[in-house]
Amino acid sequence: MESSVALYNQLKAAEPFFLLAGPNVIESEEHILKMAKHIKNVASKFGLPLVFKSSFDKANRTSSKSFRGPGLEEGLKILEKVKLTYDLPIVTDVHESSQCEAVGRVADIIQIPAFLCRQTDLLVAAAKTGKIINIKKGQFCAPSVMLNSAEKVRLAGNQNVMVCERGTMFGYNDLIVDPRNLEWMREANCPVVADVTHSLQQPAGKKLEGGGVASGGLRELIPCIARTSVAVGVDGIFMEVHDNPLKAPVDGPTQWPLRHLEELLEELIAIARVSKGKKPFKIDLTPHED
Repeated sequence: MESSVALYNQLKAAEPFFLLAGPNVIESEEHILKMAKHIKNVASKFGLPLVFKSSFDKANRTSSKSFRGPGLEEGLKILEKVKLTYDLPIVTDVHESSQCEAVGRVADIIQIPAFLCRQTDLLVAAAKTGKIINIKKGQFCAPSVMLNSAEKVRLAGNQNVMVCERGTMFGYNDLIVDPRNLEWMREANCPVVADVTHSLQQPAGKKLEGGGVASGGLRELIPCIARTSVAVGVDGIFMEVHDNPLKAPVDGPTQWPLRHLEELLEELIAIARVSKGKKPFKIDLTPHED
């Protein structure tokens, strides 16, 4: 718990923001180590606190035929190697309460997927590991729901919680990002993270040759959502990054190209520093007199 508190305090104090980044899913040990090395080099150049992200199992894929990852045991071995090789904290997601104890032995941040953000047993099991808990707001949820979800973690004895915006359903195959949520989610009294990649998914919006569907996305709008998020003043940016998004087995349309990571972060840092230097508006509603 002490190490979790120290990391949590470091992330809360990060200026102008901290970064959760990595490929969506573990494809191989070689690939994940390559990505960790390059992303760390970029983040270090700007002095951004980095938590490396990847998933050992994508349990909520659109199709049962979709690639899911290496699984719990092998995936955690690979993430632990990343952690030791590059001295990086790790964030990865859980889908079942039974996974939390094992994941907590490796991960520094346990992520609760958006679809599961209200699952009490999962939140409590994750909280009891003592690790930082990052709860993604469900695409179907109002921002006020996150106050209750964060409180479930705290009532389980863990104060190290953060909440993450990842878009809201807009019809059947699209998401929108409401910047007001980034302010309203502060009612949860914890760091607010913006997922600037999943927010641009088009769930089940991509038709496949031979039949079936997969999730599409609007990669070209990632800079737009990221700029908006840092201008509002979020504490952290969550971003999935890949060296070859067109060949990524999962969520390729919403992974940011590694070759453009440095350029985008440089711009975001500039915007965030200007924005965080602004004092909150004090609105005076007394009648104006000429």
